[in-house]
Amino acid sequence: MTRNAEPEPRSLSLGGHVGFDSLPDQLVSKSVSQGFSFNILCVGETGIGKSTLMNTLFNTTFETEEASHHEECVRLRPQTYDLQESNVHLKLTIVDAFENYLQEELKIRRSLFDYHDTRIHVCLYFITPTGHSLKSLDLVTMKKLDSKVNIIPIIAKADTISKSELHKFKIKIMGELVSNGVQIYQFPTDDEAVAEINSVMNAHLPFAVVGSTEEVKVGNKLVRARQYPWGVVQVENENHCDFVKLREMLIRVNMEDLREQTHSRHYELYRRCKLEEMGFQDSDGDSQPFSLQETYEAKRKEFLSELQRKEEEMRQMFVNKVKETELELKEKERELHEKFEHLKRIHQEEKRKVEEKRRELEEETNAFNCRKAAMEALQSQALHATSQQPLRKDKDKKKSDIGAQQSGMSISSSKVMMTKANVEPLNCSSWWPAIQCCSCLVRDATWREGFL
Repeated sequence: MTRNAEPEPRSLSLGGHVGFDSLPDQLVSKSVSQGFSFNILCVGETGIGKSTLMNTLFNTTFETEEASHHEECVRLRPQTYDLQESNVHLKLTIVDAFENYLQEELKIRRSLFDYHDTRIHVCLYFITPTGHSLKSLDLVTMKKLDSKVNIIPIIAKADTISKSELHKFKIKIMGELVSNGVQIYQFPTDDEAVAEINSVMNAHLPFAVVGSTEEVKVGNKLVRARQYPWGVVQVENENHCDFVKLREMLIRVNMEDLREQTHSRHYELYRRCKLEEMGFQDSDGDSQPFSLQETYEAKRKEFLSELQRKEEEMRQMFVNKVKETELELKEKERELHEKFEHLKRIHQEEKRKVEEKRRELEEETNAFNCRKAAMEALQSQALHATSQQPLRKDKDKKKSDIGAQQSGMSISSSKVMMTKANVEPLNCSSWWPAIQCCSCLVRDATWREGFL
């Protein structure tokens, strides 16, 4: 089947004034009361002048926090500001994304009328003024961004290279962008009111800019410029840089076209891709009518099956992890048991050695006590024998010599027995057997021969 061609509308003439010619005025009044939003993404190296150029473009100072270079991942950090010029309000956001707007659009009860548009309308890509060529990282980054946002390339700090080098650098940049298939934003030429100026400005891309918020006195007036020992670079002097061209094209001429291009081209492409990922498809004349319920059920079944698959994978992963942990614990337990048995054997061996040392010490202590008791007994006997000798002064010399000889023999015998007691231990349990043993030793022939 072929779709029937719709009839063309007929043109009619009005018999008098109706009033819908005031519709543009109504739209202007409504737009002014609602205000506008404009979101800018600034991409470039650190210290290349992104914040300075933003302050110069909007003739104000944006309070921004210093970015950290130790983040765990790359992320966008949006900054939103409310600006007002005359009676027009502008909500300016520096960096954001499409996802929030799409989520709001897909709601059943959505409020796009007063919803803050977070979609990026333009990307100002800052290029380092090397004078040679674009870096590979710049080409890859712009290639990734050109289907998602309007890119306007900018040569930052253009006062660091000469005019001849700058002209060659611009030609080289545009040649590399074309050869690598990078699509940058082209100012529209379909509107007769701006076609001429936009055609001229397209030839000046990329813009070479200088940013500064400092005012320098040049002649009789103060201008925003950068002061150098060799002279002054005026920001708003078109002979010095392209800042005025950038401001005219970005804010004063093509801001609404940038917003429209973002909505009709980049956002629609993003929205179509996301909806196709979710399973939504457009119906045409040859296909069956599109059913949201069927699509929902199909995606729900697909999601549940995917969820079950991931759950099974996680369960299997958990079981394997538990088994590995159990094996590791068993191995550690075996090692600890072996270490315990080894220490136990060492402890028993040390205990046995200590027990042997204790028995030897007890034997030496008993032997010492026996020798000590025998020596005390002998000393007591010798003292008793000495005290029983008669002390007679009037005896004759013979008896005196005999008594002295007997006493000497007794003392020598005591000394010999004491010496023997110190040399040979006596296994006696009390003092009386010890004395008897010592007496036997004295009566022994060997002792007597040694004594004589």
